[in-house]
Amino acid sequence: MPNNSLHIVAFDIPYPPNYGGVIDVYYKLISLHKKGVKIILHSFEYPGRDRAPILEKYCSKVYYYDRKLGLVSGLSFKPYIVKSRRSEEMIKNLLKDDYPILFEGLHSCDAISDKRLKNRTKIYRESNIEHKYYYNLFKVEKNIFKKAYFLSEGLRLRFYQNVLKHASLMLVVSQHDTDYLKKHFKNKKIYFLPSFHANNSFDINSGNGKYALYHGNIEVPENAFAASFLINEVFKYLDFKLIIAGSNPPQKIQKLVGENKNVELIANPSDEKMFELIREAHINVLVTFQATGLKLKLLNVLFNGRFCLVNNEMLNGTGLDELCFKSNSADELKEKIKKLFTMEFDVSQVEKRKQKLQKHYSNNKNASRLLSLIS
Repeated sequence: MPNNSLHIVAFDIPYPPNYGGVIDVYYKLISLHKKGVKIILHSFEYPGRDRAPILEKYCSKVYYYDRKLGLVSGLSFKPYIVKSRRSEEMIKNLLKDDYPILFEGLHSCDAISDKRLKNRTKIYRESNIEHKYYYNLFKVEKNIFKKAYFLSEGLRLRFYQNVLKHASLMLVVSQHDTDYLKKHFKNKKIYFLPSFHANNSFDINSGNGKYALYHGNIEVPENAFAASFLINEVFKYLDFKLIIAGSNPPQKIQKLVGENKNVELIANPSDEKMFELIREAHINVLVTFQATGLKLKLLNVLFNGRFCLVNNEMLNGTGLDELCFKSNSADELKEKIKKLFTMEFDVSQVEKRKQKLQKHYSNNKNASRLLSLIS
């Protein structure tokens, strides 16, 4: 890289690192900074997420741009999540030098096709196959207006995906998504590079816990649907305790929890509290009905929790199958939960996790690999 410098275009201010996409961005910044990379960060801001001075610790320069929310951005053939992040000021800043540009997610790719950047090295960092993600949100959403938005946005994202032909390189968070992009962009350099994350060591308790845990950002329809499924289809028929923990649980989840004596809701826990819940749980139950991207909460559990029970969609080409117990229906989940509650977690099982995760999910190793691919 010229002058060992790199532009990173982030779809959001990547601090605090409290949801999937920004977790990858934030810990990537830290890992690249440790490698001596001079990062010029471009991020989009909007109400509810403040500018973060801590980012200046890892970046040589931080630019903020207003995200253009509202009807004007919605009335476009481009996806709303892309159009609302259009910034001429950002393009002018990118043109100040000839450093490579890493675009975080399809959200941030408005400039990737700009003719003024034609001769630049442009890296696309995939976090989801976005049109599939939005289609699945459409399927689980109950509000008719949100449902219409998710369907419309998913269709626009499907067509907009072709803009990735302008990328010099694609770095993808799961093998499943890597295979998909290789099929659609056959002449492009596309590599599996797992998400960066908060875990640099293992902190796992032996013995037994007293509850099962499901955690996530519960206001996201996908996670609310998974929580409802676990309550209505699984734990309603069991005597074991389930804790649902996460951000901004909607009213329907609060109501469901109130109707089931063996289910407890912990809303908006701090990071410290969340990791405590993960460590103390006997089983971390992680189910999803979205087979795209990498669910970073899976890594959090494998670095910090006892038994990890998942469905196939949660694994989604991560290569982590051998570290988890799998069940793919309500009946299978009930039987596996009963069995796991009779078992004691032996910390010797952690060695298997260490070998696998340190090989493929080390932030340090993946930062080195990212730099070697750009060079």
